[in-house]
Amino acid sequence: MGYILTILVLGVAVALYFSWRRRAELLGEECRRAREALESAQKQHYREISRIEAEQQALFNSMSEGVLILDQAGRVQLVNRALLEFFGLKVDVRGQTIMEAFRLQELAEVARRLPQERIVQGVELQLPGVNGGWLQFNAAAMLDREGTQRGSILVFHDLTRLRQLENTRQEFVANVSHELRTPLSLIKGFVETLLDGAKDDPELAGRFLRTIEKHTDRLTYLIEDLLTISRLESGQIVMNLHEVELRKETGRVIEDLQARAAGKNARLQNEVPGELTARADTDRLQQVLFNLIENAIKYGRTEGTVVVGGKRNEAGKVELWVQDNGPGIPADAKERVFERFYRVDRARSRETGGTGLGLSIVKHIVQAHGGEVWVKSELGQGATFYFTLPES
Repeated sequence: MGYILTILVLGVAVALYFSWRRRAELLGEECRRAREALESAQKQHYREISRIEAEQQALFNSMSEGVLILDQAGRVQLVNRALLEFFGLKVDVRGQTIMEAFRLQELAEVARRLPQERIVQGVELQLPGVNGGWLQFNAAAMLDREGTQRGSILVFHDLTRLRQLENTRQEFVANVSHELRTPLSLIKGFVETLLDGAKDDPELAGRFLRTIEKHTDRLTYLIEDLLTISRLESGQIVMNLHEVELRKETGRVIEDLQARAAGKNARLQNEVPGELTARADTDRLQQVLFNLIENAIKYGRTEGTVVVGGKRNEAGKVELWVQDNGPGIPADAKERVFERFYRVDRARSRETGGTGLGLSIVKHIVQAHGGEVWVKSELGQGATFYFTLPES
């Protein structure tokens, strides 16, 4: 009997063991499933956060304005591509303070003011460096529902182009004023002299009147050139493009300038190939050639030679050039000769009646044709002006 009871107890114990073991396995399986579900949820959460951050970064990077977000401690939390380009940053600045990232006291000062002022607007900032641009930025504190500051956002606008245009406008007004003032002052002086009695001397009066006429013509040329540039820049001049025989048009311009060339005993050579044609506006092409050849005569040597040539270049465009054997152009002036009112030799240019706008007009006309213009020159070796036109 005792033996049977022992067996029964052992049986119950074994049954309980296996029951508990099964329950432990089930509980372990449930724990494993719960853990896997939690890990999956965490991964999904991280993926969702990464997706939102990527979308946010893509949104910010698509903006032309620079965006800077600071955390509650004033450290960089986010910067977009435009801001990196504005400041020329090549490294990741996240986690750094404003002074560590940008080294600009003006930015740090605005960030310091935000907790009290909440919003700071219209701050202008000049970037360091030789070619430093200009930025304007607005800053705002980011607040939670309780009004506690949780960070800051700064939005930057590039003012560089606007400042350049403003400087160009001011320079243009100053140049025009100067160019108008000089001949007007001379005309006024001669008129006053005539009124004071010089008109009674026929020889002196004639000389004064011829001088007045010369400077009146100079004013007329200046105004005409200004109007031409204005119409070209505003697109008011429509190019009448058609096939043009370049040697023939070059010959017509050379014929018109023969008298001026004879005044300096200069030779004009037309070396444009007879078969070369281009798609161009005849009147505007003649204006380009006239300006370039006239300049070559003016600034070339006495008894010099001016050569006009042309070819079809490797890019499939028609390339024309005007070459002289004058004194040449300094290296630092070659990039500026096409600017309005720029003169390599101001005194000599005024003596020859130049307005300082001829090469600027050339550039605008060539660009309106879809071409390019440039100059090659060495001091003492003359200068060669090149321009391209679309092939016909």
